[in-house]
Amino acid sequence: MSSETTFQQDFQIKGGDFVNAGESSCKIRNILKDIGIEAEIIRRIAIAAYEAEMNVVMYAKTGLLKLVLTPGKVLITVEDRGPGIKDIELAMQPGYSTATEEMREMGFGAGMGLPNIKKNADIFDISSAVGKGTKLKIVFNLDGNNS
Repeated sequence: MSSETTFQQDFQIKGGDFVNAGESSCKIRNILKDIGIEAEIIRRIAIAAYEAEMNVVMYAKTGLLKLVLTPGKVLITVEDRGPGIKDIELAMQPGYSTATEEMREMGFGAGMGLPNIKKNADIFDISSAVGKGTKLKIVFNLDGNNS
């Protein structure tokens, strides 16, 4: 199986832009559908991409979401410039959230974003630097192998 990139697209995400939130993940879903990726894999990718995109919108100043397709994998990376995550282990716990009351009133901030990304990914890696930002690497295998 080759690891050569067959398709790549970058999506800029603006922090606080709730009007356009979800646009990048919707475009990703449509790209994968046009390419002919299996519907169940698209569903998992769309959920993870949306959750990652919303975290940038909610917490960061700006972010870059990259979609990379290879013959056997779909890779999504997200790198943001934001406050970073002080305690990643705590942030990974379902229900933990630092969302503001205003975000909660809009229906966000249930504390399921990072756990949902991990649940839907075959490989998930997160790193963060307080005061600088957060990086996510999310991998989906197209051959059904989750390693």
